[in-house]
Amino acid sequence: MPIRRIGVLSAGGDCPGINAVIHAVVKKAILDYQMEVYGIFDGFAGLVEGRWKTLQYNDVSGIMPLGGTILGTSNKANPFKYPCTEYGKLCFKDLSQEAIDNYHSMGLQALIAIGGDGTFHISDGFIKKGLSIVGVPKTIDNDLSETDFTFGFDSAVWVATEAIDRLHTTAQAHHRVMVVEVMGRYAGWIALHSGIAGGGDVILIPEIDYNIENVCTFIRKRIAAGKKFSIVVVAEGSKPQDGDFTVLRKVEESHDQIRLGGIGHVIGEQIEEKTGIETRVVILGHLLRGGSPTPYDRVLASRFGAAAVDLVAQEQFGLFPALRGNEIIPVPIKKAIDKLKTIPLGHSLLQVARSTGTCLGE
Repeated sequence: MPIRRIGVLSAGGDCPGINAVIHAVVKKAILDYQMEVYGIFDGFAGLVEGRWKTLQYNDVSGIMPLGGTILGTSNKANPFKYPCTEYGKLCFKDLSQEAIDNYHSMGLQALIAIGGDGTFHISDGFIKKGLSIVGVPKTIDNDLSETDFTFGFDSAVWVATEAIDRLHTTAQAHHRVMVVEVMGRYAGWIALHSGIAGGGDVILIPEIDYNIENVCTFIRKRIAAGKKFSIVVVAEGSKPQDGDFTVLRKVEESHDQIRLGGIGHVIGEQIEEKTGIETRVVILGHLLRGGSPTPYDRVLASRFGAAAVDLVAQEQFGLFPALRGNEIIPVPIKKAIDKLKTIPLGHSLLQVARSTGTCLGE
């Protein structure tokens, strides 16, 4: 029997471009394959709790430029470790069978899961239990393996770069050091790309442990050369040599329980103390997730969404469309979750940064 009814959900953190994927999935499924599409609310939470609606052609008209997701999302709804409250205390239950039962009660023949590493781990668990799933790679951190880029990354870099551009003027006017903290838990792609694009003087990333003395010496040399301000771009997962991550808090019910944040303030205080230069800190945080997707992300998300529907129609499950060069190719979900895609120490952009006089904290 040909595939006639599919579901689509967005899980994990939100980012610009999810609606563009949904737009492409619904329209291509209806126009090219005469499929019914069920939109599942709030990621895997909707699959566990049976919350969904049929998505008609007109339901997705005009949503491509919108940020966020019309279906909602959740990064705390792992069906294999679902957060529940009993007797006033948080506990976790395996409700994967409830999700499977709802999948079948909806009459789904396949599910398209839009997400990153956590979503793909959950999807892999359901694939092992017999569900037909195709993934779509999404994360602003760009840390998902097997694809050159994920959608959402370009939009985050654009926001971060604009912020750095704006901070240049106030830093120059007041002769200050401006520390800009961007997202990037274990991979520094946002910091590296926006730092280079925005002309950051210091770029600190998780892949290279920094030495704060070297950072301060670099800033002092800039001052001695007549450069009265400096811009420091730091990824939230950056850590000092012989040190550890700066942890903001822990969220037990999340796939990744560690919430990083605050490294910008740590570095800002150290720079001001060691150099005597007035230092200010800006944490961009969730600003990087919000707003409209860039044209690049709209196109990439549309390509991913259309390719995901083709994979479903061809019954090539357990795969996701990945970007390699300018081509979209199918890749097993299992391969993408083996390890995170971090910046190789020999990456060409690191060489570009060094050769243009940027300090990487080494």
